[in-house]
Amino acid sequence: METTTLLIDQFGSYLGKHSERIQVKVKGELVAEAPLLTLENVLIMSGGVSLSSDALRLCAENGIPIYYLSSRGEPYAALYAAGLGGTVATRRAQYEAYKDARGIALAAAFAAGKIQNQARLLKYVAKNRKEKDPDCYDALHVAAKKVVAHLGAVTQWQGRAIDLNAEMTRATLLSIEGRAAQAYWDGVEVVLPADLPWSGRVGRGAHDPLNAALNYGYGVLYGQVERAILLAGLDPYAGFIHVDRPGKPSLVLDLIEEFRAPVVDRAVLGIVGQNIALELDEEARLGMDIRRTLAQRVLERLEESSERYEGKKQRLRWILQSQARHLAAYLRGERQAYTPFLTGW
Repeated sequence: METTTLLIDQFGSYLGKHSERIQVKVKGELVAEAPLLTLENVLIMSGGVSLSSDALRLCAENGIPIYYLSSRGEPYAALYAAGLGGTVATRRAQYEAYKDARGIALAAAFAAGKIQNQARLLKYVAKNRKEKDPDCYDALHVAAKKVVAHLGAVTQWQGRAIDLNAEMTRATLLSIEGRAAQAYWDGVEVVLPADLPWSGRVGRGAHDPLNAALNYGYGVLYGQVERAILLAGLDPYAGFIHVDRPGKPSLVLDLIEEFRAPVVDRAVLGIVGQNIALELDEEARLGMDIRRTLAQRVLERLEESSERYEGKKQRLRWILQSQARHLAAYLRGERQAYTPFLTGW
């Protein structure tokens, strides 16, 4: 498969252009390149990286965003074409929906999608354990039932919600999500190696290797979700569940929910299952080798894994982009409802 994401992870790298290709050189030596025809984004994972204005312009003209990711997996910058956000009709509909029934329906759909995909991943992990480890199999299915039990609360919330502007209304839905997530991570713990430290899910500031790996994987996925949202003509900063705050991409954090488990969690659990070491340095950061492996696995899930979607098998990247477009169409009144993507198991 041709390169769709160009990873730059060496200090001192230089991003330039040659004809219709983007090239990466270190000390004048070519270390990677990708044709514009298949390149979809560039992910810079290291400090000390420079790029030419010609390369930047070529990427912008071809709709190829450049994302910067910190050593902890925190996206801190993105470069993309200036005109990419110039979709006024879609954005006006998006802002108006925040105050009406569409915003409430979307918030409930994002939460329901996340909850169902968490339960489905637990069932997927349990699949091959029924005979060889029946206790683990049973524990995973019990956890999955506890997770999906929270769907009723989401439905009840949607029926009662009147004004998504009310902080209490939004906080109630986030609380339901949080309780479902606790049951999910309790289930994940069942399959973790005994020597892998884990005391529960921690986001920013995590000091254990598994949480650090999850956070880094989510950071990689974040850029892919933001790209899908922008290409659909939506504002990544105007969401329906997460709190509006300057600099916080609320819609990215909404849409990413239904993809966390099938893309990142599954990739990370696969790495753990292969006994690949998740080692941290003295500052609780993953080493560059494992960061590269994590990024590659997450991107492989998007590029090479197919799921049943709208009656046929589709790549996860195509599904992600389709979900963003369905979201935009729903906001414009061109679709009756927004249905979250549900992974198979």
